[in-house]
Amino acid sequence: MKKSTTILSILQSVITPEEVKSVVQIAGYEDKARKFTVYQLLQYWCMAAFEEWDSYRSGVDHAASIGLPQVHYSSFSGKAADVPFSVFKALFHLLVSKCNRRTCRKLAFPKELLLIDSTTVTVGKTRLPWAPYHGERAGIKLHVALQAENALPLKVIQTVGSKHDGPVSEGLSHADYILVMDRAYGKLERLDRYKEDGQSFVIRLRDNVHLEKPRALRRQKYPSSSVVRDITCQLGTSQCRSEKRHRVVIFQDFEGREIRVVTDMMQVTAEQIAQMYKARWQIEVFFRWIKQHLNIPTLFGTTENAVYGQLFAALMVYVLLKWLFDASNATIPRHTKLSFVQFSRLLVLNRLPAVWIVNIQLWVQTHNGLGVICVT
Repeated sequence: MKKSTTILSILQSVITPEEVKSVVQIAGYEDKARKFTVYQLLQYWCMAAFEEWDSYRSGVDHAASIGLPQVHYSSFSGKAADVPFSVFKALFHLLVSKCNRRTCRKLAFPKELLLIDSTTVTVGKTRLPWAPYHGERAGIKLHVALQAENALPLKVIQTVGSKHDGPVSEGLSHADYILVMDRAYGKLERLDRYKEDGQSFVIRLRDNVHLEKPRALRRQKYPSSSVVRDITCQLGTSQCRSEKRHRVVIFQDFEGREIRVVTDMMQVTAEQIAQMYKARWQIEVFFRWIKQHLNIPTLFGTTENAVYGQLFAALMVYVLLKWLFDASNATIPRHTKLSFVQFSRLLVLNRLPAVWIVNIQLWVQTHNGLGVICVT
């Protein structure tokens, strides 16, 4: 089984050429090409991420060996610059809506956790003059809302590197989830608004935020608990202070440093609040994985369409790989189980165990819908 055939077969089984045409029409782009269509560009971008191509030129050299239509590298770069990146963003979210199946497991928390953060890809200032970042560097950001339950993104927003994370996070919030975020998102006005709107959250406070009129909450103390303090208070000084009282939980991390998080939830224990925030590490692992394995730091083009088109296609590859892994892993014998990192590495190297190869082939052949996965 060729490694490239797997990804392209899965892509075709989930996103059809007809769906791509529909998205292209909605975006207002007229695809006049016959030899190199938008759907074929999507295939090129996905393979560029999966096989970690170096450039447009090296990409077309790989294309023929994996069954893709062969074109000149100038056609690849020209098409990438011409097609609006909104097409690939829409296709990414279409794929997410298909693959983001909810699980039926019972959670220890009132709602699922939605981890929100951003990652930056930087290059020289002259390469992306439209994306200023810092000093002599240019950069773009991907702001991601990642579901902690299945490690799949729910929504992604792209911006230039200089864009502040806080305001963008409001476009990623979702009332059905508990938002878990770091210090960059803890604006006091936003916390008050979240509480008014019923948006559950667990957000780390900056170290210099003043705790006004603290009142200790009654709680059962556990010998092994890392929680130091559990209070309600207003946040900030007289110059800038929250209008509402918020719950603040102070706990120690594994190095003994104190972490202060603010939340609107009163019905869960302080230990659960600490556990929710610790789950935020998953999104850091996600960012590290896509940068190491999906060629994201290697930007082929210099235009917005080429840059963002490449990045959204790479995220589509992650969703496909994670979905394929979860679907196959559910029926794999215990003695042949793999981690997602092992699975991805062996798939790229074309060295998956035979039982995994058979399972993948059967899954691709029999895939007939997107039902709910029930996890016991």
